[in-house]
Amino acid sequence: MSSEHRPVYISRRVEFSAAHRYHNPRWSAEKNREVFGPCNSPFGHGHNYKLQVTVAGSVDPETGMIVNLRDIDAVLQEHVVGRLDHRHINEELPEWHDRNPTTENLVVDIWERIEPLMRYANARLHRVRLYESPSLYSEYYGKNTAES
Repeated sequence: MSSEHRPVYISRRVEFSAAHRYHNPRWSAEKNREVFGPCNSPFGHGHNYKLQVTVAGSVDPETGMIVNLRDIDAVLQEHVVGRLDHRHINEELPEWHDRNPTTENLVVDIWERIEPLMRYANARLHRVRLYESPSLYSEYYGKNTAES
């Protein structure tokens, strides 16, 4: 990014549906029910997630863009929607068998999967925001980045 210009931010939103179960295998069944309530159902429960990714960068004078949205779309389709849509996260994805797929954990996981793929000439991934419902979301700015 040019030090002369403040960054421009562009965001893209995608949606996917997935099920999960809040469960800590190191805890008793009683403690899991006490802490997680109905979210601990052995059958899981589902959400219609909305993921928003924001890229920050300088505008390319030739294209007028900081990044081509087709590039962002390709990453999101392959590494998020294609991986999570219509899946039971705990049951179908081995990396989640012993890890709680909370919104907080999911947003960090998504960042870690897509950030290396979203390093462009003029831009970098700035924020990942995951809505579990219209009234609940988690966001992540990376390990060494604070909200700007």
